[in-house]
Amino acid sequence: MAYGFLDIALTPSVKTVQEQMNADRIWSDFRGHRAFDRFSDNVAGYIAERDSFYFATVSETGWPYVQYRGGPRGFLRVLDARTLAFADYRGNRQYISTGNVSADDRACLLLMDYAQRARLKMYVRVDVLALDADPELTQQVAVPGYKATPERIFRLHLQAYDWNCSQHITPRFTEDQVSEAVRPLYERLDNLASENAVLRARLANYGETP
Repeated sequence: MAYGFLDIALTPSVKTVQEQMNADRIWSDFRGHRAFDRFSDNVAGYIAERDSFYFATVSETGWPYVQYRGGPRGFLRVLDARTLAFADYRGNRQYISTGNVSADDRACLLLMDYAQRARLKMYVRVDVLALDADPELTQQVAVPGYKATPERIFRLHLQAYDWNCSQHITPRFTEDQVSEAVRPLYERLDNLASENAVLRARLANYGETP
């Protein structure tokens, strides 16, 4: 079975470096079931939990460009087992990624979960659609309550994906994750404050002060 991601990534120059590092046998002899060309339920769930990703494109002059894309959790929508989409909101109005994919529709995404030390990478082809080109799709990618101005829709057609190892990922946590982690501590502090208030009231009834 073909290893979809490396079928794309293994260029002659990459293979040369692998040979120099004695790593070529690792991949040339690979026999696992690795045709990751459609999203499993687990992968779709992982994507739905992300509030950001990195989006890499290449310009007509051959220069790579990596853009950080962020928004409310789940703003990158899974439309089906091989298609993603998201609303492209107004930013600094340089339009570098948009221009790049208009000349070359190939892109690479990196989706990070720093807290769990996981990262998903994927190759996609990109369609750029006007907001009125597909009203149903525009509705699907809309994020109710998000105060930003959408300018277009990016629809991403999966070519292959894979997971990177977690070895060098430094754990980081979002504000929501930290708040959830410390919530029991605050609840305990509230309970202790209430208990102290009760004890102070009882002492006051006996004519004593702490």
